[in-house]
Amino acid sequence: MALMPNRIALRIIQAGAIAVVLVVTTLHVFELDRFFVPKELVLHLTAALAGLLVIRALWRMSVTRVDLFLAGYLALGALSALMATNRWLAMRALAVSASGIILFWVARTMRDAGLVRPLLHALALAVVVAAATSLLQTYGVDIDFFSENRAPGGTLGNRNFIAHVAAFGFSLLLLAALHAQRRAAYLRWAIGTALVIASLVLTRSRAAWLAFIAVMLVVLVAMLVSAPLRRDRKTWKRLAGIVLIAGLVVALSLVLPNALHWHGKNPYLESVQRVAEYSEGSGRGRLVQYGRSLLMSVRHPLFGVGPGNWPVVYPSRVPANDPSLDQTNGGMTSNPWPSSDWIACISERGIAAFVLLALFFFRLAITGLRQLKRAIDVQEALAAAALLGIVAGAAVAGTFDAVLLLAVPAFLIWTAFGALWIPEETSSPRAWGFAIVAILAMSIYGAVRSTSQLIAMDIYATRSDRASLVRAAQIDPGNFRLRLRLARMGGRARCENARAAHALFPSARVAAEVARGCGK
Repeated sequence: MALMPNRIALRIIQAGAIAVVLVVTTLHVFELDRFFVPKELVLHLTAALAGLLVIRALWRMSVTRVDLFLAGYLALGALSALMATNRWLAMRALAVSASGIILFWVARTMRDAGLVRPLLHALALAVVVAAATSLLQTYGVDIDFFSENRAPGGTLGNRNFIAHVAAFGFSLLLLAALHAQRRAAYLRWAIGTALVIASLVLTRSRAAWLAFIAVMLVVLVAMLVSAPLRRDRKTWKRLAGIVLIAGLVVALSLVLPNALHWHGKNPYLESVQRVAEYSEGSGRGRLVQYGRSLLMSVRHPLFGVGPGNWPVVYPSRVPANDPSLDQTNGGMTSNPWPSSDWIACISERGIAAFVLLALFFFRLAITGLRQLKRAIDVQEALAAAALLGIVAGAAVAGTFDAVLLLAVPAFLIWTAFGALWIPEETSSPRAWGFAIVAILAMSIYGAVRSTSQLIAMDIYATRSDRASLVRAAQIDPGNFRLRLRLARMGGRARCENARAAHALFPSARVAAEVARGCGK
């Protein structure tokens, strides 16, 4: 029977899963961070509160190689952050990883307490909610909580982010639908699955399409390999029903007039034809970026350039015509992350950290295969198939885009991993409890940091007097745009703020300009 702390922690994670999808600010001057920062705050608060509630269970948790891989990965990231050029960005990125891993461990305690089913249902519902916001924007709903720049991103602000969630989240929806005990529940989950697939198609995100193909192949092979699934007619009938409903919903979504302004006569067919293109366009840009980012890792092989510091260092290592650079803001990148989780890990945290993260994924996949082979009933086999599907989806999507670097997918993926994975070998290192406390402290720091960022962003967007802006800079010293604004206002502190801005992004042309004449 689950203890009260476990049940409260479950409710916190359930609420957090929906909140991390929906929460947005209307501070349009911060077009990216108005989505990122509040979602990171929800991630950190959920991880910290749930972790503190079950800290006794975490302290006594049986430790596996997978856990040691993750602890080592975070430890190397922390060392890298201490040496980073921009430590504010470094600690922010490190906190996202820490909170995700805390949720992984908390989800394991939920499974041990017999609460895995409602936990997984909450994650699946969050995926449907994300898809629903994307579909609302697709068909003409225009509210301040959506972004027009990369529609249909819904409350995630970017069509690619919605597509990533839909790709790996398909496994969660499939698990909920195939394992539903009542027909009405099955129909609800089947319709939810169809909506998620429709949103994925409408985003035209080729990276997510590849991830979805990988998920489908893995799940289908798993169902054929597992004897309980292969022989269960009810499961196959339900799967056929999901395919039929999804086909109808996707066809309808493509026929209905929408508010998207794609170029070309048949934009969806064009995207299908270019799904693996790498000789030109964004595919070519990714290859260039990957190669030059890996050269950065050669110069910083042990600890990388620091978590979150790829946009700080990359502009100084590449020519001015690099496709990843922002051509309107010299010395800055177009996106604050590289187009790959794996490239980000190698270049920002070092080769050793990348190896540990890769070993984590590899070990998870191997254990999932063993769970699949040993499954004695349909329920166990479905859980193993879902785990393998999420591993495949996260790995493939993370090869071509940022996934685990962001709050929403980090929340959903890490929690799902913890709920579905069943550890094999265990040990009990003496220092484990202290490691848990240290990682929880990172999550709490992340919550404080995100709160500070939101307060400073609000002041920046709503105030113009020097006193308010100075107070905002004291609250969030790592706010680059705030430092630039204060430097441009002149006064006695002009050089102080100009040097601070230049220290945050040394390659930025605008920072060099405002710092001219201020010395070092």
